[in-house]
Order: sequence, then structure tokens, then C-alpha cells
Amino acid sequence: MEDDLRKRSTEEVFADHLRLAGEHRLEDDIARNVAPDCVVLERRGVFRGHDGVCALARLLAEELSDAPYTYTTELVDGRLAFLEWTAESDHARVRDGADSFVIENGWIVAQTIHYTVEPT
Repeated sequence: MEDDLRKRSTEEVFADHLRLAGEHRLEDDIARNVAPDCVVLERRGVFRGHDGVCALARLLAEELSDAPYTYTTELVDGRLAFLEWTAESDHARVRDGADSFVIENGWIVAQTIHYTVEPT
């Protein structure tokens, strides 16, 4: 099974990541889609590996409390993917979410994340 996951295309990894993120299944997403040595750049700094992805997910959950995501733009070209998204919880919203991804050998190996949390 693991070998099959590593043979997936950029489109397949990206779609799986978005599905699992939308279902708030962080552990499954990390195990299937995030390289152990991935690097994520976000306004608060550089986050590395699965621990870094988990730390960012905790911050987002604190800010948006499991809000549903709406994916407004999904683009893939070669090993690159781009996502624009919005989300709204009872107390906050994001209208300008934008993530970029580098996907290689069935893994997300690098990502950038930008969003602004607005109180509602």
C-alpha cells in the first residue's frame, strides 16, 4: 500500500489532501500525504516535519474551531499545486486563504500558507 501511495500523481495527492483536510482528518492526511521532512512557510515562521504540520493545524483549529472550508480555486501544474480557500466559524472567518504546494513522489514536500483571521 505504501508503495502505491508514493506512485500517485500531484493531482491525486492534492485531491487526497483536500478531502482529508475538509474532513478534519489530520492524522490520516499526514500519514498519507505529508513527507516526514516537509517544510511549511507560514506568517509565524518556518515549520518542519510532521510536528510542524501538527503545530500549524492546532493553531488553525484554535483560530477557526473546525470550521468548514470552501475551496474556491484549485490549480495543479507539474509538481506544483495552488489552493485558494475560505472558512467561517461561529467567531471568526477567513476570506483570503491561499496555499501553495510542492508535491514529489507522492508526498507534499513543501507548502506555503497565508490567511487572515477576521472576527465575526
